Amino acid sequence: MSMEEELTRSPDAREENDEEAKSSTAESETLPFKRILVPLDGSEHSIKALKTAVQIALKFGGRITLIHVYQVGGFAISPTPVNEFIEAVRKMGVDILADGEKRVKSEGVEVEKLLVEGRPVDQIVKTCRERGFGMIIMGARGLSRVKEVILGSVSEGVVRHASCPVLVVK
Repeated sequence: MSMEEELTRSPDAREENDEEAKSSTAESETLPFKRILVPLDGSEHSIKALKTAVQIALKFGGRITLIHVYQVGGFAISPTPVNEFIEAVRKMGVDILADGEKRVKSEGVEVEKLLVEGRPVDQIVKTCRERGFGMIIMGARGLSRVKEVILGSVSEGVVRHASCPVLVVK
């Protein structure tokens, strides 16, 4: 519709059109399946979670954002071997995200990638909150019982602290 046609429409017709647009926008914002955050670590469980996210995105017309969080720890000094290690860790994250992006695009779903440094639980929860994701779909990791008791798992931490629904795929 041209601007001239829009201006010559009755105020009631314009209000109806505005209400339809608001309703459509509100619906897309309230459906958790429209914006899906998928943390990837290269594990079998994270790939299964990605496949689930793709199916949900296809069914509901959603978009997927892939996130890989890498953690290198604190180094007092940064000699060349440490810099090389950090670069290798980043490259591994880039490769994991590229593989995920390829899988999602091959299904015809819109995809975005994020590579973030920090503690995985903190960064996933922060990204979800700050960018307004409707849902997180992630893999369960098979930590040993001892590690799980001492450290907790990433999926457990995300479930406890996320501001949106979290689907954990085994």
